[in-house]
Amino acid sequence: MDIPCHSEDSDESPSLSGSLVLGKTCVTAENGIDSLSKEVQEVVSPLDQIAIKEKKKAKRLRKKQLVQEEERVRGRVNMSVYFSYMAAAYKGLLIPLIIVAQALFQFLQIASNWWMAWANPQTEGDQPKVSPMVLLVVYMAFAFGSSWFVFVRAVLVATFGLAAAQKLFLNMLRSVFRAPMSFFDSTPAGRILNRVSVDQSVVDLDIPFRLGGFASTTIQLIGIVGVMTTVTWQILLLVVPMAIACLWMQKYYMASSRELVRIVSIQKSPIINLFGESIAGAATIRGFGQEKRFMKRNLFLLDSFARPFFCSLSAIEWLCLRMELLSTFVFAFCMVLLVSFPHGSIDPSMAGLAVTYGLNLNARLSRWILSFCKLENKIISIERIYQYSQIPGEAPAIIEDSRPPSSWPENGTIEMNDLKVRYKENLPVVLRDVTCKFPGGKKIGIVGRTGSGKSTLIQALFRLIEPEGGRIIIDNIDISKIGLHDLRSRLSIIPQDPTIFEGTIRNNLDPLEEHSDHEIWQALDKSQLGEIIRAKEQKLDAPVLENGDNWSVGQRQLVSLGRALLKQARILVLDEATASVDSATDNLIQKILRTEFKNCTVCTIAHRIPTVIDSDLVLVLSDAIIAPITVDS
Repeated sequence: MDIPCHSEDSDESPSLSGSLVLGKTCVTAENGIDSLSKEVQEVVSPLDQIAIKEKKKAKRLRKKQLVQEEERVRGRVNMSVYFSYMAAAYKGLLIPLIIVAQALFQFLQIASNWWMAWANPQTEGDQPKVSPMVLLVVYMAFAFGSSWFVFVRAVLVATFGLAAAQKLFLNMLRSVFRAPMSFFDSTPAGRILNRVSVDQSVVDLDIPFRLGGFASTTIQLIGIVGVMTTVTWQILLLVVPMAIACLWMQKYYMASSRELVRIVSIQKSPIINLFGESIAGAATIRGFGQEKRFMKRNLFLLDSFARPFFCSLSAIEWLCLRMELLSTFVFAFCMVLLVSFPHGSIDPSMAGLAVTYGLNLNARLSRWILSFCKLENKIISIERIYQYSQIPGEAPAIIEDSRPPSSWPENGTIEMNDLKVRYKENLPVVLRDVTCKFPGGKKIGIVGRTGSGKSTLIQALFRLIEPEGGRIIIDNIDISKIGLHDLRSRLSIIPQDPTIFEGTIRNNLDPLEEHSDHEIWQALDKSQLGEIIRAKEQKLDAPVLENGDNWSVGQRQLVSLGRALLKQARILVLDEATASVDSATDNLIQKILRTEFKNCTVCTIAHRIPTVIDSDLVLVLSDAIIAPITVDS
């Protein structure tokens, strides 16, 4: 074979010309893309560009907000939600028993109907196959057996539902109580109340019976199809396509219904939150004449809730209509099939049994699809409860390997090294590189303008907020290394708004029942409340209403002071404790602090000069840092 030889020039020239052609093509394509992008930019009007920029800006601002939109899962409910719910009570051991009880009930129901159809005379003149007494006895045995098994199923479903609901509620409650303060700062109370009331009521009263009803309907449907196929096997030619059509409609319906139910659940939270705020601030609302504004806001939230709720009802009606039409068509086909059989080819009694179950097939098939759809819609409540059962919690209450001595803190010395605190990752720093030392047994005044970080400093001391950087050391122990119970049980605080629980004076002073009545009376006498309590008929068992409404603000503050006296902690914190009391009560509290806490480290946050005038040291905070001053006693 002759192989032609080409010179180097001849080899390069075609490739060169090809590259030139390709280069021209690329340049032409790039010019076309540039012109196309310019045309697209020209098509987008300046108003649309402004709207896009505003949306992006709003999205960035939402990320920086403390309160975010309520989270919502999208798509199908995960099967793990079903399995975890069924395993919540008795590790799922009741589920097989419920299915067995329902299956036996359905078997006995079919057996009783079959017995009556078989034992009775078929046509006029036929002899009965059994005596009337045997007929009734066997039928009654089937009836009593089915009644017993349906009773057993109902008891098992109720037992399972109660145990599962209790476990879910306790898990959610424990998770919420162990949540950090940042969760409550960013979560309105209406969202929590919505889940522990509305969603929990669905779990208590609806879901177990929906689950039992779905299992019951499924088994009944299998039994009906079994009977009809035994009598007329040709029905299978229509049952299979019908099942496929039903599943397609169910899938089509659930895609929208599921999301509508989630939206409805979310829209309830603002209504509950506004209702609670309106009741709590009713006096302020009336005082400023803002009733119409709150009523208008309430109507707007109700409309926002009613719109998806109405769409949800419309969607279920859409499904019901199509299910009824489909079941009617199938029943008509079965009737035509039975009538078209030649005379004598089918037992008349069996034909009657097939007709009876054919009527049930329509209702049961529709009910089966509806029960499954409603069950998945209700399961969303469990999905929402699981979200609040998985809240990241605070640090452990007790760390066994790092427990402080029982006498800690002995001196009450507090050191802060390069302390840096922020409420959330995307929020600005509240305390920046704070370094200071509070000597033990001294009175420390903490002052500063509103928003300077005074209360944040105290929250970091109690680890209500975990510092982003730096350390807080109390008597040579880093508080981040010990459990929260060991830390908070050794500190005392008197807040600006005294916390009083419903119950008795004894329960409010000694909620953990660690002290005797004699010690409680001593604390009451020191806090100048002894004579007032002795004048009460019930003494230490004097009732305290919710939020201490039957006691004045000054008396509530003195109860908080008595609580601190009873605890005898080496470190006491006063977070503007006298800001809401009169001057006489303020002077009384200051006198008690000077006499009863003279050997303790007292950190006082205040705005009034007389409140911190007796302090040994004064810490001034300004713009998240320490202002450079020195004050001696």
